[in-house]
Amino acid sequence: MPSTVVIIPTYNERDNIRPIVARVRASVPDAHVLIVDDASPDGTGAMADLLAASDERVHVLHRSKKNGLGAAYLDSFGWARERGFDYLVQLDADGSHQPEQLPDLLAAARTADVVLGSRWIPGGRVQNWPWHRQMLSQGGSVYSRLLLRLPQRDVTGGYRVYSADALQKMALGTVDSLGYCFQIDMLLHAVRARLRVVEVPITFVERTLGSSKMSGRIVLEAMVRVTIWGLTGRGARHSNPASVRSAQLGR
Repeated sequence: MPSTVVIIPTYNERDNIRPIVARVRASVPDAHVLIVDDASPDGTGAMADLLAASDERVHVLHRSKKNGLGAAYLDSFGWARERGFDYLVQLDADGSHQPEQLPDLLAAARTADVVLGSRWIPGGRVQNWPWHRQMLSQGGSVYSRLLLRLPQRDVTGGYRVYSADALQKMALGTVDSLGYCFQIDMLLHAVRARLRVVEVPITFVERTLGSSKMSGRIVLEAMVRVTIWGLTGRGARHSNPASVRSAQLGR
């Protein structure tokens, strides 16, 4: 049976880590969980160690400092592939990605290389966001799609499933975005590798505990990078309809 690991990066998520791990374990009992902590000063790493000590399917990867979301995921991909996991899931620690929807994403992964939990296809939505934040997120996704010629609707979302085979084909050594732009960079690599990318609608829920790591500066930096990519021709250049076309799975 294919094995799955749910990767949860953390930085100062002590209040969120126990409930989100419990929800993952309840939603996909056969899956493993990897908590990747960037030396959180609030004790998140110690809490993660306690969870791992009480559950053999929970693991912790301690990183020495905060180097960005992308760096945490790339390290965790290496950890998971060394241990032979077949499917690698990206999931936020703050509860914005609902573990209860993960079975739908994993079902789609049986016939896809990459599955995106999408807020911007029919059936997808966000909860508890002010209108201006929704416009900023959706606008950033549209801008990136057009400039980089990506067919997917939600290119910045972080709730994803990758097959190990897909990651093998994606030339991860050339992924150089470690911050907010990491998700766009990974999708661009997937499309250029001619992988089958499927979008599944999700409900994204704003966090209720802790503080968001997102800021206007981070978004601006990402859009500057996307603009440079678009102007220098780094966008998706392949047009094989069997592999590049984005499939959208509604409920």
